[in-house]
Amino acid sequence: MLRFSLSRRRWLAQAAASGWVLVATAQGPAWATPAPAARGDQGADPAHANGAKAAGSFEALEFDWNDRVRQRVVPVRLYWPHPLSPDQQIPLLVFSHGIGGSRRGYAYLGTHWARQGWASLHLQHVGSDRALWQGGMWSVVSRLQAAAQGAEAVARVQDLRFALDQILSGNFGQRIDTSRVVVAGHSYGANTALLASGARVFREGGVLELADPRIKAAIVISAPPFYGEGDPGSILATVQVPTLHVTATDDVIRIPGYYSGLQDRLSVYEAIGNSQKWLAVFAGGSHSMFTDRMGTGGVVLNPKVKTATQELSMAFLRGVLDGDGQALRDWPHQFAPLLARFNAGT
Repeated sequence: MLRFSLSRRRWLAQAAASGWVLVATAQGPAWATPAPAARGDQGADPAHANGAKAAGSFEALEFDWNDRVRQRVVPVRLYWPHPLSPDQQIPLLVFSHGIGGSRRGYAYLGTHWARQGWASLHLQHVGSDRALWQGGMWSVVSRLQAAAQGAEAVARVQDLRFALDQILSGNFGQRIDTSRVVVAGHSYGANTALLASGARVFREGGVLELADPRIKAAIVISAPPFYGEGDPGSILATVQVPTLHVTATDDVIRIPGYYSGLQDRLSVYEAIGNSQKWLAVFAGGSHSMFTDRMGTGGVVLNPKVKTATQELSMAFLRGVLDGDGQALRDWPHQFAPLLARFNAGT
């Protein structure tokens, strides 16, 4: 009994950042008229908790937006860089969390991007968020399985599109450069990012297309495969925006009845249709190493990988959106001791 309890604690901890997708048909998307109400607080960057001076300042704002058409709340956290010069426009990243996460997760990425002059909008998907961990431990498996069903996978992409509608139509939208909108996500959120970037699935004799044409690039961290589908190439060949894929040799999701390892991440990368794709595979690590959790994947390795991922993401964005590829060319040499593999896009 003790062995079973310990094992269950172990997979519960890992499952907090894990997800899998079984995409099914759903009603077509419908977007509500934006009417945001905000409450704000100053953002704190855990990477600079020791008082070290950061590249720039930011503010963290939280909104509970309501999609009245779908009768679904979409909570978000917005990392907004400041100060901005008059009429200055800034790029936007939209981030989707893994199963069991929240809008306050992945702060090490959101704060870093904001300090580099990017707005970073972190979504919370109410059907697959931290509420899954509330209630009895013995029913958590059924709650996870329910959250991974097709309707929720589609609803997540609709959350993303609704949130984009909200922010671009409000006061913030006047400051956002709509030619530089990027989607990012970890685990289940990586699947959300890919669906919004052009991945297609087939249901009931038709194609379910959820691509948002406003998205210009995608950052895909620890993407599980699209289960319930056939050849990944038929799903991902239609992703034509530049993509960055980040994983690790021990990036493994292991919960009762479900296993997904590194090869799944590589299969997703290889199936992407656009030749503008980059892959970084860190040596060792874990699946939850890419969340805000400290120590997972190794107490020494974890912060190094976080720093490397921060730098890689910005190098990718500058390379594909600004035409400045030098940082992206330099990155694998700078972080070579951490890498098991790096593939550069064309």
